[in-house]
Amino acid sequence: MCMLRIVVVLAGLLSLPSLADFNCEVDLQQGLLVNDTQIRVLHHGLTLYQINHDQQLIVQGQWIELNPEQSQLLQELSSGIRYSVPKMILLATEGVDLAIATIEHVYLGLVGEEHASYKRLQSALERAKDKVRMKFIHAGDQFFIGPRSLENVDELVDSALEEEIEHAINTSIGGILSAIGGLATDGDVSFEKRMENLSQKLETMGAEIERQVGPQAQTLRKKAVWFCEKIKRLDIIEEKLKQQVPALQPYDVIVTGGTYKHEKH
Repeated sequence: MCMLRIVVVLAGLLSLPSLADFNCEVDLQQGLLVNDTQIRVLHHGLTLYQINHDQQLIVQGQWIELNPEQSQLLQELSSGIRYSVPKMILLATEGVDLAIATIEHVYLGLVGEEHASYKRLQSALERAKDKVRMKFIHAGDQFFIGPRSLENVDELVDSALEEEIEHAINTSIGGILSAIGGLATDGDVSFEKRMENLSQKLETMGAEIERQVGPQAQTLRKKAVWFCEKIKRLDIIEEKLKQQVPALQPYDVIVTGGTYKHEKH
C-alpha cells in the first residue's frame, strides 16, 4: 500500500459524490443588497442602480420612467432576485458547513482532537468560513451577495475556500502521518501493514460518512440545481430588460456560461 492510495481514499472522503455530476456556470458581476422592498446593485460599495417595491427603477440616482412591458420585466426580475438571494445565502452556508464538518470528522477519526495539528486544521477551516461570511451576509432583513460569489456554485464553495481547505489539509499532513507511526524505509513490512490498516480505516470511515452525510448532500444538490436554473431564467429576463431600457445596458449583473464582461461605469 503506498501513500498515493491513502491520499486518493482521503480525497474521496472529502468530496460529495452526489454533486460530482452537476455543473453550473452562473455568477454575479456586481454585489446585490436585498431586503423586502428594495434591491441595490453595488460596485465597490457604490449603488449603480436600485429597484424599489418591484416597480421603481433608479439608475445612477436618476428615476427611469417605464412603459407597461418594461415594468412587467422589472417586476419579474426584482421578485425573482428577492426570492433567490436569501435561499442562495442559506445554500452556501449549509454547503460549506457540511464540507467542513466532513473534513473535521475524517481528521478526528485519524488523529483525535488532542493532536497539535488538529488546532492548525481548525484555524484554517475557520478562515474558510470567514471568507464565506464575507461574501454571503444576512443581517436582519438585509441579504448581501458579493460579486463573483457564485463561481463554482455546483461545488458549494468558491476557489478561495477550496484553497483554504487544501491549505488546512496540507498543514496537517504531519498529523495524518503520525497516526500511522511516521514514515519508514522502503521494504519495511510493518510500515506497509500500518498503511494498509489506515487505508481500511479510511474506507470504513467513508461508508459511515456517506450514511450520515449522503441524504443531506442529496438535498443540497437538489437545491443547487433549482438555484442554477432559477438564476439562468433571471439572466434571460435581465437581458430582455436591458434591451428595452438603455440606461441598464452598461450593466450585466447576472452572467452565465463562465463569460465575464467589463462594464462601463
